Amino acid sequence: MPFPTRRFPLVAPPTPASPTPSSPRPAPPAPEPQDPPRRTLLGRLPLPERTYLADALRTETVGGLILLAAAVTALIWANTFDGAYADVSGFHFGPAALGLDLSVAHWAADGLLAVFFFVVGAELKRELVAGQLRDPKAAALPIVAALCGMAVPALVYTLTNVVGGGSLSGWAVPTATDIAFALAVLAVIGTSLPSALRAFLLTLAVVDDLFAILIIAVFFTEDLDFLALGGAALGLLLFHLLLRFEVRGWYVYVPLALVIWGLMYNSGVHATIAGVAMGLMLRCTRREGEAHSPGEHIEHLVRPLSAGVAVPLFALFSAGVSLKGDALAGVFTRPETLGVVLGLVVGKTVGIFGGTYLTARFTKAELNKDLAWADVFAVASLAGIGFTVSLLIGELSFAGDAGMVNEIKAAVLLGSLIAAVLACVLLRLRVRRYRELYEAEELDEDGSGVPDVYEQDDPGYHQRMAAIHEEKAAEHRRRAQQAGATGNEPDSPA
Repeated sequence: MPFPTRRFPLVAPPTPASPTPSSPRPAPPAPEPQDPPRRTLLGRLPLPERTYLADALRTETVGGLILLAAAVTALIWANTFDGAYADVSGFHFGPAALGLDLSVAHWAADGLLAVFFFVVGAELKRELVAGQLRDPKAAALPIVAALCGMAVPALVYTLTNVVGGGSLSGWAVPTATDIAFALAVLAVIGTSLPSALRAFLLTLAVVDDLFAILIIAVFFTEDLDFLALGGAALGLLLFHLLLRFEVRGWYVYVPLALVIWGLMYNSGVHATIAGVAMGLMLRCTRREGEAHSPGEHIEHLVRPLSAGVAVPLFALFSAGVSLKGDALAGVFTRPETLGVVLGLVVGKTVGIFGGTYLTARFTKAELNKDLAWADVFAVASLAGIGFTVSLLIGELSFAGDAGMVNEIKAAVLLGSLIAAVLACVLLRLRVRRYRELYEAEELDEDGSGVPDVYEQDDPGYHQRMAAIHEEKAAEHRRRAQQAGATGNEPDSPA
């Protein structure tokens, strides 16, 4: 008997409800906003900037060694044959009718340093249009660090003299950094800083020099002769027009530059301002087909003259400080000289390091992962070497008081020496790390002439490296076969 078949009703599987206007489909969760990548402080330089930096620092380093030798010579000469040193540095020559019957020391300070400031002006122009100062975000670091590195030493000097009852006239003396002397110290101790730190030091010194120029122009200008100043302005305008219309020939520009310098000197404005103004007028941007801009070319020609001749001769006739009696001991007893030493050693270090740290803190930037804050502190202490411009400002600050000028110069030399020794100790603690970073930056394993760190995104670089490694692998396989064949040979009879 057949069993009755039980029938089950067919039920369709449930379907999701169609969305209706009253019940909208839930939107997918929105992705969480990601924080923008943090900017890197003291990161790797672009290759063109690195190449320019290497050439500039090479010249400055050689010039710094010559400068160091000139300073030592001046000290020995002034303290061994002080009469002869005074006679030579005080010897006058020049056309008196033009107001240029100056002493040798005066010619060195106002004349030769104009060449140095011309290079500074050209260097500053290049930094503003093609270098580290072109990008406002990148420029913030050296500008803030330089400003703090000038404001804090001035504050240290001022506080020292307010407490000690000294003269406030020398507040600007410890505000300047001497890049050539700093690089000479690096060369002597054999420390190869990574390019990021070297670029920071150079850019910092350029901005530092700019503000030092402003200090000289604003605070040390007396009894303006508007006729001479107007003549200097017309000469600068002509200089600019000749550059604009691309007139060539040193025989045009050198005589014009001398006329501008002479007029600027007689105007009452410090004559070195003429050099800065002419340097700032150079075109430092490259046009199509140009390997170098005119500004870079002229700077390349004049920089050796500045670093190897002008600045060392200024040091020779300005660093001749008499150290007889209690000249050095007195540095720590007079508030003016103590303020200079503390400003260079403490003020510069604290100001530059503090400015760099605050820039990182308020811009939310990260320090280069290959570096540490201890490296920034060491470079900040190195910037406490204030020589050329500090000596110049010292002479201007206490003009007419030969005894005080001598003591201020002794304070500049002693403060720079202490800063150099402190920087040497700090840099030597990290010298192994610096050497590793420097060698990694210089490595060119594929022999292309470009460091490997700049070719990581170039397919050709990886193809060249693959061929090199394949060739090495083939050589090792061949040697392995030879070694295996040698191992399988029967021992020879004794």
